[in-house]
Amino acid sequence: MVSRVIPVEPFDLIVFGGTGDLARRKILPALFRRYCAGQMGGSSRVIGAARSDLDEAGYRAFVSDAIAEFDPDATQNRDHLSAFLERVSYVILDARGDAGWDKLAALVQKDRVRAYYFSVGPGLFGDLAQRLHTYGMSDADSRIVVEKPFGRDLASARDLNRVLAQHFEERQIYRIDHYLGKETVQNLMAVRFGNMLFEPLWNSQYVDHIQITVAESVGVGGRGEYYDRAGAMRDMMQNHLMQLLCLIAMEPPAKFDPDAVRDEKLKVIRALDPVEPDCVVRGQYQADDGAPGYRDEVEAPDSTTESFVAIRAHISNWRWAGTPFYLRTGKRLKARASEIAVVFKDAPHSIFGVQAGRHRNILTIRLQPNEGIELGVTIKEPGPGGMRLIDVPLDMTFAEALGPDSADFPDAYERLIMDVIRGNQTLFMRGDEVEEAWSWTDPIIEGWEERGEAPIPYASGSAGPDDALMLMHRDGRRWREIRA
Repeated sequence: MVSRVIPVEPFDLIVFGGTGDLARRKILPALFRRYCAGQMGGSSRVIGAARSDLDEAGYRAFVSDAIAEFDPDATQNRDHLSAFLERVSYVILDARGDAGWDKLAALVQKDRVRAYYFSVGPGLFGDLAQRLHTYGMSDADSRIVVEKPFGRDLASARDLNRVLAQHFEERQIYRIDHYLGKETVQNLMAVRFGNMLFEPLWNSQYVDHIQITVAESVGVGGRGEYYDRAGAMRDMMQNHLMQLLCLIAMEPPAKFDPDAVRDEKLKVIRALDPVEPDCVVRGQYQADDGAPGYRDEVEAPDSTTESFVAIRAHISNWRWAGTPFYLRTGKRLKARASEIAVVFKDAPHSIFGVQAGRHRNILTIRLQPNEGIELGVTIKEPGPGGMRLIDVPLDMTFAEALGPDSADFPDAYERLIMDVIRGNQTLFMRGDEVEEAWSWTDPIIEGWEERGEAPIPYASGSAGPDDALMLMHRDGRRWREIRA
């Protein structure tokens, strides 16, 4: 099965922070893969802009090295690589001064889509937006892409939105969350709204609870300085897990249209109940088997920043009243795994008796690794000996179900960057959505600070603090095992 590639119109993509880690690891390899796929056609160009003292040949060497390191197939596409590098330019630029801006303005073409990727800290967003306006590079057809974090609380998020709105309309601002670009996340909407099988059951009458897990096996690594200021709540829960919650819980939009989809997501956030203190668990991983603990990695011996957080949330609307949503995310856990599990209720009466045991249907959407969707169903165990029931999966792992060509499907950054060029904002967050998410998150963080709560230590390679297990056990439920 081969995915259809639809070329986009010619564009200039200007990457501010073009020598940074995000550009090196994600943006540049993603653009190269889209070029190899034939989607970056015509005279489209990539222009890096940063303070690094490089000439054009030096930057092209930087791009080539990044692609070789982070694109495993790059060595098989040497001809493509050479042609792609011819489309790459570079400008030495000072985001807060005037150096380089005249050169960039002369380089950018006005007769095409212009997208400006702010691959820099949010403290520079305002400076970049202002100078794009001052040097005549922003008009009604230009777009900007901004990475998280979108502030660190409601007040700073509002300030960021206000700064960007001074020079760009909301329809021109693309707040990127790479989780929304994953194939399985988009398939979640297809499964929900494209199959009559599920939608009638997608409510509190039939769903016992929903679990959302984003587990990482690594520690904070080289992100220690940033992470210790943010923590798991700001870094993951407020954005990635919040977005997954919205997609799993939202009402069907009238059509698959950017604002229609985002309107329904916004309703979910506004319907979330405030979280009580006993419904939140924070944790911090400890040193284990030679691996450093969190405080060692961030070089802060007294840090009270959480590397794990679990929450029991409730949505007060007709569809989900009484159905708990359990969310957890953390670092240095037993495996790298992200999934959404929709756990359906028991049958109202078992005709097979207590000896048949307890069996539930579970719909699992795996985001990583091995993206796919699995539905657990109950059947009779084969063989003689009476009616013994077992649970078996109906599994649709994309790599198996869609064939070897499924490996060539665009990754999250590839898809989202191309959506920016097309002007499709469906998979990007709107300003009011970001602010409402902080409105729900801020009181939780403020509560920790007011109570002086320290995170609970947990062993590296575990499933997190025992208190997170109790969060579900006291409700008569249990977390699904974290498996790679």
